[in-house]
Amino acid sequence: MKKIILLLLIMPTISSAQLKNTIKKVISKTPTVSAIDISNGLKEALDKGIKKQVVKLTQKDGFYKNELVKIVLPEELQKVDTRLRQIGLSSLADEGILLLNRAAEDAVKEATPIFVDAIKNMTFTDAKNIVLGQENAATNYLQSTTSVALYASFNPVIKNSLAKVGADKIWNQIITKYNSIPLVKKINPDIAEYTTNKTLAGVYKMIAVEEKEIRTNLTSRNSDLLKKVFALQDKK
Repeated sequence: MKKIILLLLIMPTISSAQLKNTIKKVISKTPTVSAIDISNGLKEALDKGIKKQVVKLTQKDGFYKNELVKIVLPEELQKVDTRLRQIGLSSLADEGILLLNRAAEDAVKEATPIFVDAIKNMTFTDAKNIVLGQENAATNYLQSTTSVALYASFNPVIKNSLAKVGADKIWNQIITKYNSIPLVKKINPDIAEYTTNKTLAGVYKMIAVEEKEIRTNLTSRNSDLLKKVFALQDKK
């Protein structure tokens, strides 16, 4: 654009035909980003985020040793944890927390094909709005398009996983022990539903981490397409 303005300033010294020809050459050398480039670049970024971050969550301790997403007890059970430790049952409380995270790690294995479908169905308009949007625009898009399917997929897996590793029995034991303490208010939380929601939150949190990395760290754009597409948001 600066070159074009300079040409306009010196226009009186050259012919109209020469000017038009020169402007065409300058414009032709100006990099452009097509709708297809934007769409493919964003899909590459999302694929990268899923492979780098979500897959990590499926590994042993992917949740349990990741402080960003580790599942701890729901608020109504915090008092259970405290009371169990007070009466010498800290190992039981620790095992209960570990098994919740193991169930989450098991469930996230179901996530990748659901994300792949969401990315595949993304329109050019979706892609452009995401690239030029807020730093969590891609994460928000995936959350709006996948959360229902992921919940439906995660919940039965988590229920089965809790049963498979004996977590359901452990939690029944924990809750029974707690409810047997004199004068405490009896509780009966839905651990599977709580774990499912926390698993979903953890997945989106890690995608957001990767999205922010690509948007703000130039070295994370490790392909020509990513550099080209996300340069657009740098200029907005």
